[in-house]
Amino acid sequence: MSAPTDPVPMPEPGREPHRPAGVAGELRYFLTALGYFTRVPLPGWLARWVGFEPHYLHAAARYFPLVGLLVGGAGALATWGAALWWPPGVAVLLGMAATLLLTGAFHEDGLADCVDAFGGAWQRDDVLRIMHDSRIGAFGAIALVLALLLKWQLLVAIAGRGGIAVLIAVLVAAHAASRAMAVSYLATLAYVRPEGKAKPVAQKLAGAGLVFALLCGLVPLWLVSPGFGAAAVAALLVLRLLLGRYFVRRIGGYTGDCLGMAQQCAEILLYLVAAAWTWS
Repeated sequence: MSAPTDPVPMPEPGREPHRPAGVAGELRYFLTALGYFTRVPLPGWLARWVGFEPHYLHAAARYFPLVGLLVGGAGALATWGAALWWPPGVAVLLGMAATLLLTGAFHEDGLADCVDAFGGAWQRDDVLRIMHDSRIGAFGAIALVLALLLKWQLLVAIAGRGGIAVLIAVLVAAHAASRAMAVSYLATLAYVRPEGKAKPVAQKLAGAGLVFALLCGLVPLWLVSPGFGAAAVAALLVLRLLLGRYFVRRIGGYTGDCLGMAQQCAEILLYLVAAAWTWS
């Protein structure tokens, strides 16, 4: 999950961080996640009520898969509406465009940065330097084109075999589950930068927060169908293991861009499983 452009404000020296609790506190954390991972504008009065402190992002981590449900739902709604007027290929493309506009291509940016870095350097410091560069290189551009084309074709295939209802269910579930897989690295890997825009997010996620995040991501997979859910979770576990080992071997842990790459890989993998499932 690539970090936003604006720097994260830090608390004043010596001031105890404000930690809202209860239902109001959880609502603040959810809205923080919504604002961090999407371009959804909050009304001024609501933004002032939510406020902001860096540790809100850590507390908001458990809501990232829930935000994914909303993003997937918006993409599914756009796809369904477009399918009333245009062929499936056009409808799917418009639905993808809706999710990209909604998130500002947040995770796709992380994918491009990681592919540029891992493909363009071998030494850890060089990898991190390239990853931090906002410019896109050939490796990143190729990865983006291939990822978007693969998503498009897989979603068209799912619609063709399973129908629009299955496509919509898979879209919603994949956006949530892919974010749950990515955020699960917060529980097991170390953030490798001493400082960074994603640093406030990159704290250990454990306990009830981790369970809630995983449930938000995994339950929708079973709602598509129990068989698909089991196959999808098995595939995600393998991907999580392989990607996690790769991140540790190359840079010793993860960055925000690595989480974005993980989300994109997981989303594509889920579409591959769904296309194979509806194909049979």
